[in-house]
Amino acid sequence: MSVEFDWPALLRRVVAGEDLGFDEAGAAMSDIMAGQANPSQIAAFLVAMRAKGETVEEMAGLVSSMRRVAVTVDVGDDVVDLVGTGGDGLSTFNISTTAAIIAAGAGARLAKHGNRAASSRCGAADVLEALGMNLDAEPEVVARMVTETGFGFFFAPRYHPSMRHAGPIRRDLGIPTVFNFLGPLANPANATRQATGVGVGDMAAKMVQVLDRLGSDRAMVFVGHGGMDELTLSGPSHIWELEGGAITTRQVAPSDVGLDEAPIEAVLGGSSEENKNIVLSILAGEEGPRRDIAVLNAAAALWVAALVPNLAEGVKAAQVSIDSHRASNVLAESIEISNS
Repeated sequence: MSVEFDWPALLRRVVAGEDLGFDEAGAAMSDIMAGQANPSQIAAFLVAMRAKGETVEEMAGLVSSMRRVAVTVDVGDDVVDLVGTGGDGLSTFNISTTAAIIAAGAGARLAKHGNRAASSRCGAADVLEALGMNLDAEPEVVARMVTETGFGFFFAPRYHPSMRHAGPIRRDLGIPTVFNFLGPLANPANATRQATGVGVGDMAAKMVQVLDRLGSDRAMVFVGHGGMDELTLSGPSHIWELEGGAITTRQVAPSDVGLDEAPIEAVLGGSSEENKNIVLSILAGEEGPRRDIAVLNAAAALWVAALVPNLAEGVKAAQVSIDSHRASNVLAESIEISNS
């Protein structure tokens, strides 16, 4: 890295509201990942960046440094990551994880990248572990999961070991930081198709631009009603679509895709054990808002995978995935492979 690095000088600039360049942001991330930055410097950097507002160039620089030292797995160039950034404070069940399994049952290839809870009660890793998945499966085993079932879970600490220096600090802060937004941008399978929910409204437009800058060919970034990091039933969701280098934006209400409105309270979750039971109930055919919000978000993954022309058709395909038991079979088979 060609940029000389000085934490006090960098922090003074960020606190003063000055934006960093691509290389400067990358240098800060490299220092963090190398274990050279101390906890106070990392915490100050994260909070100051969030207070200032991260730029597209800064986020791209941070992600590029993450990607440079990540453990990567080649599972083809048509894989999709479906993820919420977290930090919306709403304690819903694991919607994007459930939706990813449903989308895989409808023919998409999901390389889901996730972690344990940072600012919620139950993260993707927590619920999948409760369901019986081996989070420590070797990378080649996770690649088999994607190839054979359409769903593989890439446990972030396994693929981004250098981020261990920041993990405890992120948890202790307990607020959304730029790290909430970096994970979806640093998929270990190098997914170039992403469906990403963002709970912080000002970040969505930036994230779709970062995805474009870093080479994604098809993406959907969305902010749900009430600031949920999912497509929502409680009101319209604001969507940014990236396709062929062009970014468009629109709103989608549940009625636009044939679903009924429902309050956020209808899709709340709980502990990993409670969320496990919710996932299993949905995949077993439970009707109602929890199923509806899962199929709505699965539809986003199916659009990103170019398997459906729009979200309404994606909802129909996701419903078939559940009712045909393909989604539940995906989960069972991927768990079995993870433990092989």
